Amino acid sequence: MCIKPCDGLVGTIRVPGDKSISHRAAILGSLATGQTKVDGFLQSADCLSTLACLDLLGVRFRWDEDSLLIEGRGLRGLSEPTAVLDAGNSGTTMRLLAGVVAGHDFLTILTGDASLCKRPMDRVANPLREMGAQVDGRSEGRFPPLAIRGGPLKPISYRTPVPSAQVKSAILLASLYASGVSKVAEPWLSRDHTERMMSYFGIPIAKGDGWVAIGPVTEEPRGRHIAIPGDLSSAAFPIAVAACSPGSILRVENVGVNPTRTGFFDVLRAMGATVELEKEREVCGEPVADVVVEGTELRGVTVAGGMIPRLIDEIPILAVVAAKAKGRTVVRDARELRVKETDRIQELGAALGELGVVVETRDDGLVIDGPQEIRGGAVSSRGDHRLALALACAGLLAKQPVIVTGFDCADVSFPGFIDVLTDLGLQVEVA
Repeated sequence: MCIKPCDGLVGTIRVPGDKSISHRAAILGSLATGQTKVDGFLQSADCLSTLACLDLLGVRFRWDEDSLLIEGRGLRGLSEPTAVLDAGNSGTTMRLLAGVVAGHDFLTILTGDASLCKRPMDRVANPLREMGAQVDGRSEGRFPPLAIRGGPLKPISYRTPVPSAQVKSAILLASLYASGVSKVAEPWLSRDHTERMMSYFGIPIAKGDGWVAIGPVTEEPRGRHIAIPGDLSSAAFPIAVAACSPGSILRVENVGVNPTRTGFFDVLRAMGATVELEKEREVCGEPVADVVVEGTELRGVTVAGGMIPRLIDEIPILAVVAAKAKGRTVVRDARELRVKETDRIQELGAALGELGVVVETRDDGLVIDGPQEIRGGAVSSRGDHRLALALACAGLLAKQPVIVTGFDCADVSFPGFIDVLTDLGLQVEVA
């Protein structure tokens, strides 16, 4: 795909449904009794992997125009799969479903593509073993495929070594089948979509400073109507381009603005951008708003500590913004980026380097001094959807066109990205 430079972004757009919330809607709707209707479900590769796995567990779905209808099986109504569950490229699918099947007295084998099978799963496997499930995997149980023999579970009190919504969610989902109260504590708060949706389904959830507790679950959750907002992580890409393009005024309607996810907006404001939330409201337990951003000259900042979990998926596009900002931008405490779809620290530095941006990579982050000129040229997505989208946005801010090879992987999280750009009048050539 070839992206040509732009002078800024002016207009109003919408982005597809939130990926994290879509996964959770499919899973909790499947575990409820009765029908759950989901509007705005993200039909991306990752979320479709979750549906395919749930189908093998006996859950039935159908589409009614743009709505997904889920016929829930109840907490204990899933069936033993007759085939391996393939999570594709989706770590969320594998980790969350590991928590679900740990509470069922049957054997489940979870696998994924080559990239996913290189991602560590011991963070999920270890607490599930503490709860009583049998979990085996490659390299002493650290890597997929995972073989899980579930059954009756006991509650645990667990502190995650790093903040991870996927690990926390796996424990919370397994705790639906435990005989008491489970508690999960984190060093910093990770995104809380699972807790919010569980509460929306009537599941007993308690929260405190850095911890969440669940149980005991004595009643079956019942199906609900869920309206999924636009994905903030997808909205971040055009918002970033607008923020560092003076004269831009971009409105993104109906975006999820969960405070555990809005760290990117806070960083843009610290860099000098104007980012406003309008029409703030709550929809199905999630805060939603229209996001309006105005472009200006930006300055470098330091991003670290508890801010990292609130923008972990936005660091690739933040690096592009940093290249255009005046001064030094430092990202640290983000070693988690090394075990994503790629080693995002290494690959981000290499990819931006091919476009002329000097990036100092560190063990737990990166340093970029700006402003720098982004050159045109050809660069690979590395098969990573976040990198593909960030590099496309780099093309919008470059001096010459940028060709992103392997851009198809962007459909993992943002199908329709090209349509959004063309709706804004930008020039995109698809090879």
